[in-house]
Amino acid sequence: MSQRPHVVCHMTSSIDGRLHPSRYTQSPDGAVKDWSGAYEAIHETLKGDAWLVGRTTMAEMAKGEPHRPETFDKPARPIHRAPRADERPLAIAPDTAGKLHFRGPDVGGDPVVVLLGNGVSDAHLAELVADGVSYVVSDGPEVDLEKALEVLSNAFGVQRLLVEGGAAINGSFFAAGLVDEFSVVLAPALDGGTEVEGIVAFGKEGLKGKAQLSLQSAETIEGGAVHLRYRVLPG
Repeated sequence: MSQRPHVVCHMTSSIDGRLHPSRYTQSPDGAVKDWSGAYEAIHETLKGDAWLVGRTTMAEMAKGEPHRPETFDKPARPIHRAPRADERPLAIAPDTAGKLHFRGPDVGGDPVVVLLGNGVSDAHLAELVADGVSYVVSDGPEVDLEKALEVLSNAFGVQRLLVEGGAAINGSFFAAGLVDEFSVVLAPALDGGTEVEGIVAFGKEGLKGKAQLSLQSAETIEGGAVHLRYRVLPG
């Protein structure tokens, strides 16, 4: 039977809904390090068996360069499970065009799974295989998030996924109706930026999501921040 993981969108936000702490105003109650520390601590309590970030963030974490093998056997499509695919948690990133490169099978000790579009070359897949990285290739040129989640559940055993991206990733999941819960560390700070796109919590695409939010808990935490948890109800 087809199923998908429970998805928690976990983020830190300013009062005006921005996600980039380096631009936040200062607070007498705490500093960015307090809010980021609280965010990481809450990440652990959410007990995800996988976490997902966007391609740009994953590239900064992976720090890899292209190193495609000169010769290789034809790699498997649409799914490759690397030797460490049963370890937890998994680190997941969408990479439609196959631009991510890794230095090995994990990021920070967490085994990697990459979600790819169907235009990715066999040479790039062979590079991932050689690095010990798992992957899922979509049927089309773009990553189908709903189908990718089903594969992560059925082929990789992921039951609880923490989505921790920026506006594009958060918005894509929300617009597709794939977010079950929000976990928000609300910092006592403002951004004040005027641009519409880039670092707003969901971007334009996320506003297409039709849902109702039901407050589950509100807790004051260190640094004057508040941790809010909402369950997403069908709109």
